[in-house]
Amino acid sequence: MAATAPSSAYPFGIPFHSHSRRVDCSTSTSMFPIHADLSTISMCPRSASKGLVDQVYAQLDNDDYYREKVPTPILDMVENPLCLKNLSLQELKQLAVEIRSDLSSIMSGTQISPKASMAVVELTVAIHHVFNAPVDKILWDVGDQTYAHKILTGRRSLMTTMRRKNGLSGVTSRFESEYDAFGAGHGCSSISAGLEYFISGMAVARDIKGRRERVIAVISNWTTMAGQAYEAMSNAGYLDSNMVVILNDSRHSLLPKIEEGPKTFVNALSSTLSKLQSSKSFRRFREAAKGVTKRIGRGMHELAAKVDEYARGMMGPLGSTLFEELGLYYIGPVDGHNIEDLICVLQEVASLDSMGPVLVHVITDENQGDENSQKSDISDGQQDEGSVKSDSLDNPVRPQTYGNCFVETLVVEAEKDKDIVVVHAGLTMEPSLELFQEKFPDRFFDVGMAEQHAVTFASGLACGGLKPFCVIASSFLQRAYDQVVHDVDQQRIPVRFVITSAGLVGSDGPLQCGAFDINFMSCLPNMIVMAPSDEVELMHMVATATRINSQPICFRYPRGALVGRGYTISDGIPIKIGRGRVLVEGKDVAFLGYGSMVQNCLKAHSLLAKLGIEVTVADARFCKPLDIKLLRQLCKHHSFLVTVEEGSIGGFGSQVAQFIAVNGLLDGRIQWRPIVLPDRYIEHASPNEQLDQAGLSGHHIAATALSLLGRTREALLFMCS
Repeated sequence: MAATAPSSAYPFGIPFHSHSRRVDCSTSTSMFPIHADLSTISMCPRSASKGLVDQVYAQLDNDDYYREKVPTPILDMVENPLCLKNLSLQELKQLAVEIRSDLSSIMSGTQISPKASMAVVELTVAIHHVFNAPVDKILWDVGDQTYAHKILTGRRSLMTTMRRKNGLSGVTSRFESEYDAFGAGHGCSSISAGLEYFISGMAVARDIKGRRERVIAVISNWTTMAGQAYEAMSNAGYLDSNMVVILNDSRHSLLPKIEEGPKTFVNALSSTLSKLQSSKSFRRFREAAKGVTKRIGRGMHELAAKVDEYARGMMGPLGSTLFEELGLYYIGPVDGHNIEDLICVLQEVASLDSMGPVLVHVITDENQGDENSQKSDISDGQQDEGSVKSDSLDNPVRPQTYGNCFVETLVVEAEKDKDIVVVHAGLTMEPSLELFQEKFPDRFFDVGMAEQHAVTFASGLACGGLKPFCVIASSFLQRAYDQVVHDVDQQRIPVRFVITSAGLVGSDGPLQCGAFDINFMSCLPNMIVMAPSDEVELMHMVATATRINSQPICFRYPRGALVGRGYTISDGIPIKIGRGRVLVEGKDVAFLGYGSMVQNCLKAHSLLAKLGIEVTVADARFCKPLDIKLLRQLCKHHSFLVTVEEGSIGGFGSQVAQFIAVNGLLDGRIQWRPIVLPDRYIEHASPNEQLDQAGLSGHHIAATALSLLGRTREALLFMCS
């Protein structure tokens, strides 16, 4: 089918392909349960996203997108969520089937799992049918659950570009669509963000203009493991804010013993009770009863409240009274794949005003309609933290990773030292960690998305005489920084931090980019900070960390494949703390690389050698403490010193600059140039494309040396190659 010209009436200027009649979306505002001026809603993206969509549109091949697809006549007619208002219940059910089919077709050519989004198709359809985005604010906690939402909000034909350069983000993004009210992906933030709509200036503006938009926060049972979700619910209950929290319960548990226990099921009785709980008449009766008991006396009111809570707790599933204690009115459980029940409950909830926060408990199944799908890579939404740092969309074969090397080395050490234990935090676990878990099940602790707890728990294990390796992805360690400072570093407790997914992370973009750990770990007075340049160095650093018992230590490694094609696990040799090494000796220019960037320094060396330029390449190994002797030698024997790191401004290069400035080394002939990540977020793309954008490729490093040597023309050629 030939691509049609973009329609000015269609959101984002995306070409519209209709296989049947078009749904008439000219609906009067009287049909909606809120008093909103829908004529003021812009069906075009914010200006910040226009350039992105234009770039993606130029790269799309719409003939390929629609070739050999299962017919989706209803979905083809849905241009935006307003079109769902005219659909009958039967058409909405068929729409859910078509979305599920479309998701399966779109994701079949990628390594992105659609399972998390498959589970919430009916829920997404019901939300957009009942509520009125973008006037009503819909916030999602987990990015992997938003693919159906993206399809229904004008981004269907761009779905094949997801997580590619200049393509759609894998999570919600305020820069991508006005239907994305808040950018989320790490989880547990949607309720807090939703609450802000009530306690900020936006609420004042809403009231002055007479608008009554609603906030709907969709959370997952994965993200309820994080404390922020409960803090937000408690605050919402205290403020009595009128908002809707939808708990998408996919019945997952990180703990196998709990998985074997009783699960929450939805039957005819629970469905009827959920409808009763959400009904306007029942809730008004409940509010009236509250008023009567208050007038009788405080004791009677408290007694009636307890009776109400316990009675509804007996009807509801285990744990439902927890939300009541936090101040949320609990409704559920509701079958997340029964559109009729979902719409009934959500319409009742939407029709209530000034009734305080409500939690709707929805039961879903990730295997719904997709039994053969692979395990979801849910990304505080996420790909596995051990994903290969290569273009996963084009390279189905995964080579050995740094994660594999780390775990295999740690297993060797753990067989010799019975005190070694592993504490892991995060939504998903690196597949490589399963090896340690299988060999030492009693010495492996996966605490889920509870990074703060993981750090303090590891600190307690260390105080008890064990040797904990606390494995957390760089971007997730940011959550637990307070614990790193107060519960570990200030007390000089020997916790061994293993920082995974360090640096650029390809298709996961800025969400999981590990750009800041060098900075926030190296500024701590008692922390030893190091990074391996290859798999052999990683083995040595594992051995080094095992033998440090007087203070905390950390090392980082990227998602990428190992430098060598084959490696043999052997006993690591402990490295002397603060000792770097020179890999190649040259003159005039010295490259001092940190971590994985040492390899790019070696690539730059090879490129310059072809031009007859011999440079020195050194591996710093340690960011803190620095190898002072090595730094003095490099400054003494070279005219230019270039530090290279895959981290933000203020990291390894700043540590070097501090030393050479304080010690007067910059007063001589040495000139220093840092190469770091730019002061902006690098959007999702392939790893090589990200390195080029960041200026960290071998060609960029070589161009820096040529520029310092006055060979500007050749430097420009390297930059353009």
